[in-house]
Amino acid sequence: MFLACNRERRCQIPEIATFHNVSRDHLAKAARRLAQEGFIRSIRGVGGGIELALPADKICLGEVIRRFEGNLGMLDCTHVDNVCRIQPGCRLRGVLKEAERRQWEFLDTVFLSDVIDAGDNLVELVSLSAE
Repeated sequence: MFLACNRERRCQIPEIATFHNVSRDHLAKAARRLAQEGFIRSIRGVGGGIELALPADKICLGEVIRRFEGNLGMLDCTHVDNVCRIQPGCRLRGVLKEAERRQWEFLDTVFLSDVIDAGDNLVELVSLSAE
């Protein structure tokens, strides 16, 4: 979201970490992974930094989450067999599997541009949450 709000320039890890109050090391690892997955570009040297590699309307939130987290099953039984005694006849398992399917179906329709517009100011969101 930070990069989408700052499309006109490259951003620095320390700047983003400070803004979100997160560890620089943790953010650097996440940025490295985002770059490996092709969502952002990392440019070294003077004038370097990180930037979106794709337009915000091409970055699907479902795909980002899936690549980072893999299957986010509500319970192990929804994606692993033989973890529960009642699993073969359990109707709850089917309900949870359907909930997960709908969750992914929805997330696959949401793009970065849907949650933030280029030029939006995240500082305004911080101000709203403080009120």
